Amino acid sequence: MFIWAYGRSAEKYSAVRQSLGEPDPFRFKHSAALREVVSRVVRDRNGRAAVGSIIESWAGENIAVDDRKRFREMAESELLNLHEGNFARYQIRPSEYEAWQAVWRTAR
Repeated sequence: MFIWAYGRSAEKYSAVRQSLGEPDPFRFKHSAALREVVSRVVRDRNGRAAVGSIIESWAGENIAVDDRKRFREMAESELLNLHEGNFARYQIRPSEYEAWQAVWRTAR
């Protein structure tokens, strides 16, 4: 029974691993920077109109020239996809997220 269960578990792991794909080395390399810039935008309650220039400026000071464009795209995408189920990964408190959402929704 143990061998059967182990084999079944290994098959499920393999299927899950294939569905997830390979880790993104760029995202891994810049994970701390991404967390910092996203949390800063949220804590400062920046609206949509200001986000592009804020990320551009921040990346200009903290990200290598060759990585800036991709980092900016990744940060903007994370902000567009930020929701109640994932904001904690950026070390943002619920009250900070809610205050930012009020600005984010109204500023188009």
